[in-house]
Amino acid sequence: MEHISRERAYEILKKYMVGENYLQHSLAVEAIMKKLAERLAPDEVEFWGVCGLLHDLDEEHCDWKNHPEVHGPKSVEILKSEGVEDEILFNTIMAHNPDSGKRIESMIEHAIIAADPMSGFIKAIAQIYPDKKVSSVKPKSVTKRFKETRFAAGANREYMMHIERCGIPYAEFAEMALDAMKNFTY
Repeated sequence: MEHISRERAYEILKKYMVGENYLQHSLAVEAIMKKLAERLAPDEVEFWGVCGLLHDLDEEHCDWKNHPEVHGPKSVEILKSEGVEDEILFNTIMAHNPDSGKRIESMIEHAIIAADPMSGFIKAIAQIYPDKKVSSVKPKSVTKRFKETRFAAGANREYMMHIERCGIPYAEFAEMALDAMKNFTY
């Protein structure tokens, strides 16, 4: 099966997502997923990135705060309306939100559930630096702040720990994710 291209995925993303913060988050998760794929699925780097790019496609099109179970299924619905048919992509998008009912089964699904909150967690850490730049964040800060449960309390640490089911220790994941976010342009 041929996966959706990054160009087509970005075109769809821009059609359905206009909020700058949402776009930045999607690009950050794309970068983290690509970095993880370099290690876990070297032949699928672009596809893993596309999964990260599209994981929150429905963010501005569903009432996910009051009905968390629709976040993910609505993205699949949007993609199908755009002519996309890719069960691996759909399952990965659904898996990033356990409220969708999708059981996490594959390596890519564990990776996306970890990458999603990690991007926001790193961004939150950057906000406490004087220049507020991700480029200033040190890997040690990411592991230290992880233990401080009151810091960025909304970043689901249990989800971030899913990366260990892929054979990557949290500290290494933190460094990989930080490196990915430092080396892409928003």
